[in-house]
Amino acid sequence: MQQHWKVGDLASLTGLTVRTLRYYDQIGLFSPSEHSDSGHRMYNEADIQRLQKILSLKDLGLSLEEIKRVLEGQTYSSSEIVSIQIERVRKQIKIQQKLLAELERVAEKMNQQEPLSIDAFLSLLESMKQSQEKYVIAHRLNWERHLDLLGEFLNDK
Repeated sequence: MQQHWKVGDLASLTGLTVRTLRYYDQIGLFSPSEHSDSGHRMYNEADIQRLQKILSLKDLGLSLEEIKRVLEGQTYSSSEIVSIQIERVRKQIKIQQKLLAELERVAEKMNQQEPLSIDAFLSLLESMKQSQEKYVIAHRLNWERHLDLLGEFLNDK
């Protein structure tokens, strides 16, 4: 027997917001395979595999319209998407390693009470900016989830 998930369950499972999943359905990017008798969206395992592809392509920086075209044209296989993700993670690791090296360099100069040049601070700030971009997006998604929960609470009253 195949397992099914409601939109709220899928949102919790993936970290996406209910609003995002509904929007994906609205634009025809990611629709549920079924609806319950009461009209609830019901997702199955094949839907989750499709969502994984969508999120992987989104993580690569593709727009939703580009993702839709890729999925319709099957431009990338699942293994190619995973390979691209691996390369992206490697790039993120390099960014984090660069930040760590910059921080260690600044800490060493501070410990030796050496003056820091403006170039050292600028280099550190650039590394911090590159490192923080993903966290800003994650915080925004977290706020969207909270707003969804608040909206569901208010709708139930």
